[in-house]
Amino acid sequence: MAETDRVRWDERYADRAPPPAGPPVAFAGHQDLFPSEGHALDLACGQGSASVWLALRGLDVLGVDVSPLAIARARELAADNGVGRRCRFEVADLDDGLPPGPPADVIVCHKFRDRRLDAVIIERLATGGLLAVSALSEVGAGPGPFRVAAGELAGAFAALEQLAAGEGEGEAWLLARVP
Repeated sequence: MAETDRVRWDERYADRAPPPAGPPVAFAGHQDLFPSEGHALDLACGQGSASVWLALRGLDVLGVDVSPLAIARARELAADNGVGRRCRFEVADLDDGLPPGPPADVIVCHKFRDRRLDAVIIERLATGGLLAVSALSEVGAGPGPFRVAAGELAGAFAALEQLAAGEGEGEAWLLARVP
């Protein structure tokens, strides 16, 4: 990702108040599917809301984002919630692939989509691991360069056991587990 993209995301986060810890809205009704121990990887974690929520559940979390400002705020959110020791945040460009680390019991990828990462995301999940992915969608919205087509997430992660999914109002999401 170009330096201009990092700057663009920092500018976007500068105008946003840090959110409270919590699951992404798409997954809020399915919190019982998320484990309460193990390792989690939060891709494009933004200001750390989901990462901190996972740490509060009992997971050790690595959150990565291209924005240094978002990562700084994520670290603050973790410290403010008493889970700074359970959360590690790194500035990372996912164009370079996933950061190294152990198999993940949970991978969260909220409103970020890079089809080149699909296979390595599946490979990174531990046996029984949960994938929670959401993306902008053409369903209920117009097409766009960052929008998935109808059924794209289910097709991309067909090797996993689908637990719950939805598409509409411009967002698609999927919860799936490694069999």
